[in-house]
Amino acid sequence: MHILATAFPALALVARAAAACNGKAEYCDRAYSKITFAGSHNSGFVGIGPSDNQLTSVSAQLDQGIRFLTTQTHDKNGVIQMCHTSCALLDAGPLENYLKTVRTWVDSHPDDVVTLLITNGDAIDVNKFADAFKTAGLDSYTFAPAGKLGFDDWPTLGSLISSGNRVIVFMDYHSDTTKVPYILDQFAYYFETPFDPLEAQLSGCNIDRPNGASADGRLILANHNRNYEVLGINLPDLAHAIETNSVASITTQTDTCKKLHGRNPNVVLLDYVVLGEVINAQNKLNGL
Repeated sequence: MHILATAFPALALVARAAAACNGKAEYCDRAYSKITFAGSHNSGFVGIGPSDNQLTSVSAQLDQGIRFLTTQTHDKNGVIQMCHTSCALLDAGPLENYLKTVRTWVDSHPDDVVTLLITNGDAIDVNKFADAFKTAGLDSYTFAPAGKLGFDDWPTLGSLISSGNRVIVFMDYHSDTTKVPYILDQFAYYFETPFDPLEAQLSGCNIDRPNGASADGRLILANHNRNYEVLGINLPDLAHAIETNSVASITTQTDTCKKLHGRNPNVVLLDYVVLGEVINAQNKLNGL
């Protein structure tokens, strides 16, 4: 397909129109900014412990139909490590290994666009992240826009797939596109609803980050990963995950977003994506 796209662009577009993008032909001509993705919160923290957010592997999440993955990173003796809050609390291994898992999946799924959102609370130099992407072999798939994209400027999934640049990467803090053009500043593009929401916050769509931002021109990330509070600490609510991940619960929040901001969120971020009706909700929100 990449050969077709290079030598015969018109033919490539015809072939792409007949194919499926992220499993749906309807997505091929739809801009990235006009699609709602079910997202996996802390996708690499797998287990049933209080610091885990998922029950199945990253590869299994991708196989399920999840195309938006988040992960939290910290510095551990100079290595970018997948740790939850701190590496003493939960250490899921080097980021490089996680990226290799994603690259292996992307290698074998040429008609899919995958998004990664990486948190960088320790202000690790973005060049070190670029080194991890290069070592993992994932850098060759990444998308680097020529400049800051407006809401209506995003390419279609079909064009991303035809170009081969079908891994979109965001970082919450300390990105620098003058150093690494494909690691995009999350908050230059998105606003986010309150994270780690308790039950009472689950249906809201107020802007939490970046502080004071306008919704105009920004993609929407709706945090829908329900938590409960223990001694002032918010913990993921596995007991209610099936209910939280139901179409009814998810669309209650997305309806609020539509009322406040005129559109569905671009991402609904969830814990325990294997439970509930996650892909059904994604399809419904995309009119499928």
